[in-house]
Amino acid sequence: MGSRIFLSSPHMSDEGYELNYVKEAFDTNWIAPLGENVNEFEKELAAKVGSNNAAALSSGTAAIHLALKAAGVSQGDIVFCPTLTFSATANPIIYQNAIPVFIDSDFETWNMSPKALEEAFEKYPNVKAVIVVHLYGLSADMDIIVELCKKHNVTLIEDAAESLGTYYKGKHTGTFGDYGIFSFNGNKIITTSGGGMLVSDNEERVAKVRFWATQSRDQARHYQHSELGFNYRMSNVVAGIGRGQLKVLDKRVKKKNHIFNLYKRELSGLEGVGFMPSNEWNEPNYWLSSITLSGKVRPIDIMEALEKEKIESRPIWKPMHLQPFFEKFDYVGRNVSNYLFENGVCLPSDTKMTDIDLKRVVKIIKKLWNE
Repeated sequence: MGSRIFLSSPHMSDEGYELNYVKEAFDTNWIAPLGENVNEFEKELAAKVGSNNAAALSSGTAAIHLALKAAGVSQGDIVFCPTLTFSATANPIIYQNAIPVFIDSDFETWNMSPKALEEAFEKYPNVKAVIVVHLYGLSADMDIIVELCKKHNVTLIEDAAESLGTYYKGKHTGTFGDYGIFSFNGNKIITTSGGGMLVSDNEERVAKVRFWATQSRDQARHYQHSELGFNYRMSNVVAGIGRGQLKVLDKRVKKKNHIFNLYKRELSGLEGVGFMPSNEWNEPNYWLSSITLSGKVRPIDIMEALEKEKIESRPIWKPMHLQPFFEKFDYVGRNVSNYLFENGVCLPSDTKMTDIDLKRVVKIIKKLWNE
C-alpha cells in the first residue's frame, strides 16, 4: 500500500508566502478580527476576481447568510436554491426564517437548470432571491440565469465556494450576481483553514455586511447596538494565510486541470464512464474531478476499492430535496440531480498528488473493469 491520498487537502505554498503574512500579524500584535491582512486580503481578492468591494468573513456560510440579509430576505420569503449542492448553501435561508424552493440541475452544466428555474418563477412569482452554485468548479449557464433574475427583478447571489478561479465567458464566477461568495475552507482550491468572502459592486451593502459581521456595533463611545449583529469577521491571522494562498491560486487551478485531464485521458475508454460536462464558454477550476457511471461498475465499487488503498473519494452531493431536514420543501425539476447523485463519484483531486499518485488511482479503478 502506498501513502494516503486525500480528496482535496490544504496545500500551503512552497515559497512560504503564508508564513510571512502570519508572522507580520504576530510581530505587530494584530491577533484580532481586524488588521492590515484583513483589509489587504479584501482588496486583493476583489481585484483578482474583478469586483469593486469585498468583506472578509469567518466562513462561506456566513457570507451567504449576510448576502441574504443584504438582499432583504426575511421571514416567509421564498428563495430559489439548487438542490444539488452542499447544505451550507441552503442552511442560511433557514437562518433568515425564509422558505427554500429547490431547483434541479441540467446535464449540460450539472448546475441550476435555467428551464427548471423558469418553471419555478411561474409557480412562485413573488420569490425574493435566487442562489446559484458553481458546482465542483463548473460554471452555471449565467447569461440565461442573470436574464431571468433581471426579468423578475430578483436579487441573484452566486455561491462560488467551489469555483474560485473559474471563468464564464472570460469573467470570474462570483461576479455576475448582486452578491458573490467564496469559501476558504480546508478542502477548497485555496484555504485559510476556515473563512469566506462576500463580494459585490454595491459599496453601501458591503459596508453594511461588515457592520453586521462585527456585532452591529454602532458608532458610539459606549457599546450600543441598534440592530441584530453577528460575530462573522475574519481574523487577521487567517487573512494572512489567505493573502499568501492567493498568490498561488493560478498554480492550483493549473494543477486541478492537469488532474482532470489525466483522469479523462486514462478513464474515458472504460465502458459506462462519463465526465463532468465541458462547455466552450466555461473555464473551470476543476476543484473536484467527478465522473458518472452507467455500467456494471458502480460508484460504491470505486469508493470501496480506493478506500482499501487509503485513498479518499466521495459520492456526488446528495440533493437537498432528498435530505431529511429539507424534504418538506418544494422541488422543481425532472430528477437530473437524483441521477447524478446515484451515479456519480468524486475522484481524489488533491493538488499535492504526483503523476505517480494519479496513475496509482487510475490503476485501481481500471482493475474493476477486468474483474
